[in-house]
Amino acid sequence: MNNPITILFYLKRAKANSNGLVPIFQRITINGKRLDNSTGKFIDPTNWNADLSRLKGNSAEARTINSHLENLKGKIYEAEKKLISRDEELNIENIRNILYNSKKREHLLIPIFKEHNRKIKELIGLEYAPGTLERYETSLKHTQNFLKWKYSISDISIEKIDHAFITEYEFYLRSERKCANNTAVKYIKNFHKIINQCLANGWLDKDPFVNYKAKVKEVIREFLTEKEIETIMNKEFVSERLELVRDIFIFSCFTGLAYIDVKQLTLNNISLGIDGDKWIYKNRQKTDTTSKIPLLPTAQLILDKYENHPVCKNEKRLLPILSNQKMNAYLKEIADVCGIKKDLTFHIARHTFATTVTLSNGVPIETVSKMLGHTNLKTTQHYAKILDKKISEDMQFLKDKFNVKRDKIQQNKNI
Repeated sequence: MNNPITILFYLKRAKANSNGLVPIFQRITINGKRLDNSTGKFIDPTNWNADLSRLKGNSAEARTINSHLENLKGKIYEAEKKLISRDEELNIENIRNILYNSKKREHLLIPIFKEHNRKIKELIGLEYAPGTLERYETSLKHTQNFLKWKYSISDISIEKIDHAFITEYEFYLRSERKCANNTAVKYIKNFHKIINQCLANGWLDKDPFVNYKAKVKEVIREFLTEKEIETIMNKEFVSERLELVRDIFIFSCFTGLAYIDVKQLTLNNISLGIDGDKWIYKNRQKTDTTSKIPLLPTAQLILDKYENHPVCKNEKRLLPILSNQKMNAYLKEIADVCGIKKDLTFHIARHTFATTVTLSNGVPIETVSKMLGHTNLKTTQHYAKILDKKISEDMQFLKDKFNVKRDKIQQNKNI
């Protein structure tokens, strides 16, 4: 805090006005860095004492202007005292901020969050799915409600967001919003993206997430067994509506496609694969990665069944799928009718493809990952962890191998 500060008043002769009067400028120097500004006063240059940095004589004009210069000098020293009392660095930038109230533009959280969401909305169908916007809009609402709940404010400067803010936000999501662990972590992750944008733009000097850690708990993914699949497939439904929902659900069980990807399927997505058979080629809506899936006979039969359906013909789609909400509602009816106790949703079909249809039947995990359109093998490994049946079969193969080896050793001993 011992940085020297010097103040000089001088004439800027190059800026003389039409009357020949010259402006008096003020120069503040700290550690070799200067801040020059006009004092707003013009004088006859012949009346200026450069050595004393003041007007000569004792005229009314001299007394007024010299008093003004002293006042300016006093304000600079007051600014210096403020910085010292605040334990802030004495530099040109901080002096300027105090003297001219030229603080950095304050960036508020909510407008930044809204602008982020607006850009996502503009890119729906190009880079983002509608569900992505929905998640961020929900995150924004949670953030706004948290500000009211904790601080009784509608917005906050991003510079005031620190580690305590984040941990309190997480507590709010868990306690007030009753969010489960993984849900709370996802909302915090969405919020973190906004903070990362602020850091990238240079609006924040420090990352408030530096010491924050949150762990996603592994969730056991529900899927249907082979017997349950057969029960649903063999069930005779009186209602055409339930039969339709059953068929499309089974189609997903044998292709691994998510609801939105089944809905978007057209003839353009069906081509001959490397083996000469029909394959589905589809860019996943969620990740924009390509899924390449050979069409299994069960899936092909379902496509053939609805080939001439009016909806398929009119809308040029492969399957007359209903809304996701209706599909899930009717799947619960199907579960009840078939005596299946699991909470049947359309997404379970994708899990079933990964487990019962592929991994359980010896399809390598790398192949399954490609067909599912996963960007990370770890995502697919979640399915592999829950296959006790597969573990049992693999270990039985190993046991048999050891038994054969043991029998050979025993035979050699007998000889």
